[in-house]
Parts: sequence; structure tokens; C-alpha cells
Amino acid sequence: MSDIHVLSAPDSLTLWWELPACPPDRYEVYLDGAACGATGKTHYTIEGLRPGSRYTVEVRPVGKIEAVTEAEKRRLDVTKPPFGAAGDGKADDTAALQKALDACGAGDCVYLPAGVYRCGALFGHSDTDLYLDEGAVLQGAAEPEAYAPRIRSRFEGTEMDCYASLLNFGALDHAAGPNCEHIRIRGKGTIRGGGYALAWATIQSERERLRGTLDPALVASCENENTIPGRVRGRLIGLVNCRDVRITGLTLADGPSWNVHMVYSRDIVTDHCLFQSEGIWNGDGWDPDSSEGCVLFGCTFRTQDDSVAIKSGKNPEGNVINRPARHIRVFDCRSEFGHGICIGSEISGGVEDVAIWDCDLANSQYGVMVKGTAKRGGGVRGLTVRRCTAPRVMVCQVGYNDDGIPAPCAPVFRDFLFEDLTLTGQYRDADAALTAPGGAAGALTPCAPVVLEGFDAPGHHLQNAVLRRLHLTGSGAQPIQLRRCAGVTLEDIEAL
Repeated sequence: MSDIHVLSAPDSLTLWWELPACPPDRYEVYLDGAACGATGKTHYTIEGLRPGSRYTVEVRPVGKIEAVTEAEKRRLDVTKPPFGAAGDGKADDTAALQKALDACGAGDCVYLPAGVYRCGALFGHSDTDLYLDEGAVLQGAAEPEAYAPRIRSRFEGTEMDCYASLLNFGALDHAAGPNCEHIRIRGKGTIRGGGYALAWATIQSERERLRGTLDPALVASCENENTIPGRVRGRLIGLVNCRDVRITGLTLADGPSWNVHMVYSRDIVTDHCLFQSEGIWNGDGWDPDSSEGCVLFGCTFRTQDDSVAIKSGKNPEGNVINRPARHIRVFDCRSEFGHGICIGSEISGGVEDVAIWDCDLANSQYGVMVKGTAKRGGGVRGLTVRRCTAPRVMVCQVGYNDDGIPAPCAPVFRDFLFEDLTLTGQYRDADAALTAPGGAAGALTPCAPVVLEGFDAPGHHLQNAVLRRLHLTGSGAQPIQLRRCAGVTLEDIEAL
């Protein structure tokens, strides 16, 4: 069995592979026995291929694989009859776009030429292929009513009725497998949500609906007064109970909360995308939630909150559903603004087997962060972080998002490897930009490059962590801080 994974398009093959234990300086790529390129990254795209054709691809020294490009598809141009989208940035194109999505079969591709397509919630199905050409903008409305009626979803670890996302696939069912599969969302255009205006309008509307019904003590236990009414916001792209999804080449911007959210899904690949959500509270980029086999690479993030947030439910419901997030791969990504790559704090179903490599998180706030609360339950096992640059790595307790009935026991953090990292010991505060744009957010603040912290209960200390070949700069008096840890190994640590 080859170690190469192949993502097929009609005119290209994108290859990716795991970072070897002893990676070479460069990988040589061959197509049908002829050299076609080389790379120092763990992914490579071969373009200019024939649709529906078989090729032999070899990546030395990784392996060899047979691959087939996708067949050419019939183009459903949304601006042509029988759809008739205006694409002028003024007309409401929701009905025309939905008609095209409904008509899309396994051999079809919904095509958006250059233009601005204003719309509300859209719903796809299995075998949907959506292509946005260069200059095409799918522009979500800023009014909550455009995303009604509410649909069953999951937000911050709890299943609930939320406003629909701009793009919606699948039906939520935590007891079942996929019910929507073989989805492609691709091209060179932009999918842009209603952003801050939609987020704030949704929060205000929900706060009014809930007036007089909430326990003041519950509200006081939350992050802020917007926490509970903010949980009904939709996302930019919502994938629930989905399988075999690829999102590639696009700018993904300004969801009213998270941008790409996958729940109870598997085999989701996102590559070569730009995520933008500055100025949007909870503006996460890419959130695998109780999902598995999710892969992210070649992406750039400018997100107000987490670039990546890996989740698996919140106590007590998440403990009962007990669906982990596992087999997650994140590599060759760059965070230009935001929190960085985070796991948690919703980890009640467990997080297993996460590998992160070749990421530049130097301009993020937290770098790589594993977070939970003492009453969350679940835990994180099997995290590998290699060849990254970041301000710091943190495994710690947090006090926010802590409402809910406590789980029977504290989380377990164990089996972590941090290897070949450059940790700057200085971070940029993305949160400050919400109140002081261009001010405190641009300043660098000193921090400890390594913070590892477990929990008080017996058996719940952080266990089995290896820190190897770390280059620490700007680290101050205590570059490595350990609390409630057992079995931490330090090898070849350079602190300047």
C-alpha cells in the first residue's frame, strides 16, 4: 500500500504524504516514469493532465501509486437558463443558485462565472460540485431571516437549533454515519458570509427572544453576555454527517461565526485556501468536530479566533455521544493573524491522533494550544507537532466555556511529541484588535515558549510528553513551565 494520498480533479492530481521520521531535503516527483518536479513540502500538484485518464505517480523516496483524473463534467452555468442568476451584487440570487444546486447530478458542476451573487442559505446534496471562477463572489446576506428556518446543528459542543450556514450539506445524526457524500467546493473565487453585521444582528435577535428566560448565574458563568445568544449563529460552510469532501483554491471569508465546520463527518480535505475573518468574534477558520480523517494543507489564515479548532463535544452531552475527533492532519499552513492551532476546549468525546507539521504560526497569539476545563471529561491523546515556528506551545486549563454539568472526571492529556520547533516567546494579541485595532494587536508580548499543565485529580496529570530539538528565543527567566505533569522528556533544548 502506498503512503501517497491523491486528490483528483479533471486536469490535475494533488498528492500529499505524511512527514517521514527522517525527512529528506527534497522529494522527487515522477509522472509515468518521467521526472516532473521536486519539492521540499509534503504535497505537490501536477497540472495540465487529461480528464478521465490513468497515470502512474511516484514520489521518491515515499512511494508509487496509480491515479485517475476525474472525468470532465457538464457545466451548469448559473447565469444561463433555466437558472438565470444576475450576479450583479444587487439582485437576490438565492432561488437561482438553489435551483442549480438541486439540478446538479454526479456528472455535473454548478459553475459561477465572475460576478457577485447575493444570497441566503443554500443547501447541497451528495455528488454536488460547486465551482467559483476567478472574480466570482458568493456573498451571503447580512439579515438573519435569510438563514431561517433554523436547522439542527452543533455549536461549542452542544447540539441545538441554529440558523443555517451559507452553504449546508448533510443532516445531523450523532448515532449514524454519513448521509451526504462526494462533495466538491472549488475554484478561484470567494465565498463570503454576512460577517460582523450578520453576527451582531443574530445575537441581538436571539437575546430578545431569550429575554427573561435565562438564569443570571448561568449568564455570569459564560465568557460574556453574548455567549448564549451567539450560539445560534450559522457558519460559512456547514458539513454534518458528510463524507468525501474537498474544498480547494478559494477565499473563505466572514462567516458570522466559524467558517468551515464539520460535525460527525469523515474524509474532509481543505487545501490551498485563504481564510479571512478579522473583526468577527468566534471567527474560527477550520473546525473538525467529532470528525475523522480531516486534512488541511497549503492554507493561510487571518482569523479573529482560532485558525484551526479541533473539538469533540461538551459535557455532559459530549460524554454521552462519545464521538472523538481523530486522525487529523494539518501541515504547510500559515497563520498571519489570530489564535493559531487549538485543540479544545470542547473535548468530551476525546481527541486522538493529531499530527501538525511545517506550519508557520509565528504571528499567532497561542501558537499550538491544547485546552480544557477540569469538568470537561474526555481528553487529548496522541498529538505530534514537528518542524513548526510558533510563539509557544501550551497544554493547559482554561476558565471560559465552562458552563454545563460536570463530567464524572477530569480530562486526560497524554502522549505528546513536540519536535524540531522554533518558539519565539513573543505573541501578537489578536483579541486586542476587537477593541484596539492597529494598536495593542500589533505589539509583541513576551511569553513562556513552553507551558505544559495537567489536572489535579490522581491519574489526570499530563502524561508522557517528549520535547526534542526545541529552539527557544526571547524566553525570559522560565522558558519551560511544567505543572502537574508526569513523564516529561527533554532532549536537545536550546534556549537563547
